[in-house]
Amino acid sequence: MIRLDNISKQNGHQLLFIDAAMGVQKGEKVGLVGPNGAGKSTLFRMIAGQDKPDDGQVTIDPGMTIGYFSQDVGEMSGQSAVMAVMDGVGPASALAAEMAQLEAAMVDPDQIDNMDALVTRYGEVQARFEELDGYALDARAREVLAGLSFSQERMDGDVGLLSGGWKMRVALARILVMRPDGMLLDEPSNHLDLESLIWLEDFLKNYDGALLMTSHDREFLNRIIGKVVEIDGGSLTTYSGNYDFYEQQRALSEKQRQAQFERQQAMLAKEIKFIERFKARASHAAQVQSRVKKLDKIERVEMPRRRENVRFEFRTPPRSGDDVAGFKNVHKAYGSQSIYVGLDFLVRRKERWCVLGANGAGKSTLLKLVAGTATPDQGIVNLGSSVKMGYFAQHSMDLLDGEDTVFESLDKSFPQAGQGALRSLAGCFGFSGDDIEKTCRVLSGGEKARLVMAKMLFDPPNFLVLDEPTNHLDMATKEMLIASLADFEGTMLFVSHDRHFLAALSNRVLEVTPEGIHQYTGGYTEYVARTGHEAPGLHPGHL
Repeated sequence: MIRLDNISKQNGHQLLFIDAAMGVQKGEKVGLVGPNGAGKSTLFRMIAGQDKPDDGQVTIDPGMTIGYFSQDVGEMSGQSAVMAVMDGVGPASALAAEMAQLEAAMVDPDQIDNMDALVTRYGEVQARFEELDGYALDARAREVLAGLSFSQERMDGDVGLLSGGWKMRVALARILVMRPDGMLLDEPSNHLDLESLIWLEDFLKNYDGALLMTSHDREFLNRIIGKVVEIDGGSLTTYSGNYDFYEQQRALSEKQRQAQFERQQAMLAKEIKFIERFKARASHAAQVQSRVKKLDKIERVEMPRRRENVRFEFRTPPRSGDDVAGFKNVHKAYGSQSIYVGLDFLVRRKERWCVLGANGAGKSTLLKLVAGTATPDQGIVNLGSSVKMGYFAQHSMDLLDGEDTVFESLDKSFPQAGQGALRSLAGCFGFSGDDIEKTCRVLSGGEKARLVMAKMLFDPPNFLVLDEPTNHLDMATKEMLIASLADFEGTMLFVSHDRHFLAALSNRVLEVTPEGIHQYTGGYTEYVARTGHEAPGLHPGHL
């Protein structure tokens, strides 16, 4: 259905692909994995026809439709979210827009003289709209947008007024409503809340076309894909199974390659030692010659490329008091929308609370109240004695000075730390080699998040308040962060849509629902087992 044969591609001085090959058949759901910059987006663009290989062949079955969702969302404004979604599917949205204009004109007293022409035109447009199954398309667009957590109001509002994250959802909805024969999804799990993520998971499980996607969400990949294509060092390697199985297989084959490499190195050393020892003796000349020829013919086993996952070691934070943060009779509203009414909630030392709740339930507001960036309308939010807080929010990344390099940014925060310590800190958070000389202005979202996280954790707080800390992080950084935070001796209060992160780090759950606040002892895994759902906005049966 989709085939890449002997693909080679160079980007500037970087060789992305060398004689690489892969295929995706109808009904296959494939995860594309590889380090940042390995060429995943380039591969998508080549399949979508937006880029060409330098050598080799990209083959798509004749008549096959391809839908490509990338992080680069084009300009959207002047139409509703529903219209923008329908726009991606074809001419039905233009007809819907004209119908809306005609309907407005037909009730306008100033247009009374044109009524016959308006009614005639409306009949023509409506007939064509029905022919294209426009009413069903409108309903489908609304169903998909609702699945991605759009309210009715947001669906019908101007898409140009939405934030970048919500525009991403509109772009994703376009592809889903189109239901093409092949879908290329580049990080579709970014910017989604937990409910939307689980809805998308169900949607993709039931999709019967060919799916090729990337995601930094391990759980999301595990539940959807049955095959992995890895980009590594210019080649494409296919593994059957989900992401966890791929990791096991990769580790196994790396171990076998290492053993093979070591055996060959030992054999080569022995042969070279013999040659060196006897090359000057005429009596051994024939033997030496035959061994030299044998060595020339041997195909050398390459040492497996090791992916260094550096572990960040927490220094022990100062001890806080037993009561870390307390809410007493807290009320908070935005306009007419009441978020909290009489909230009582206590965070104790060493507790790790994950906050769950549907979109707009007030998860980030809770964290802002603790961090002091929002104040309650009524009631008290208190921090306990000796509490040193580290607060990570999405806007934290906007506070970086664009002119500073990564190293300068760290150095300004920790002038006493010394170059070695700061370079090692940067390395833990994925800034190796020349990366530390990049200015903050050119950093990607993921790099900015890593830098902010490094600054927050180096001089460790004893109370971490984290709002979607994994949003922009790749799989390796996320694993490093989970491993490091598992050893963290302080207290945590966090919001995340990453179920692997939730399950690994929480030991308490605060569920925020329209019916009220529910507290659960035990972490996210126990919460799922107890409630029968993975998120408060879902019902049993979504497991």
